[in-house]
Amino acid sequence: MATKPNSAFMKPMTISEDLAPIVGKGPMPRSEVVKKLWEYIKKHDLQDPKNKRNIVADEQLKKVFGGEKEVNMFAMTKLVSKHLS
Repeated sequence: MATKPNSAFMKPMTISEDLAPIVGKGPMPRSEVVKKLWEYIKKHDLQDPKNKRNIVADEQLKKVFGGEKEVNMFAMTKLVSKHLS
C-alpha cells in the first residue's frame, strides 16, 4: 500500500504579486515554490559565499523578505509563507 502524500504540502497555493516574478504565477504546491525559489537563488548567485545558509536578497527578494538584506535559509521559509495563501 502506497503512502499518501501530505495533502497540505501538495495543495496548490496562491502566489503573492511580490513572489510571482521569482517563482512564477500560481497556484502551485509549497514544495514547488521552495524548489523554484532555490533555482532563483542559485541562478542569481545569492548565497553568502562565506556562509551558504544565508541568502543575500536582490531587489526582488527584498520584497518577499520584508525588506531584509540578508536572511537565514530557515527564516526564509517563514517569510515566504506570508506570500502563499
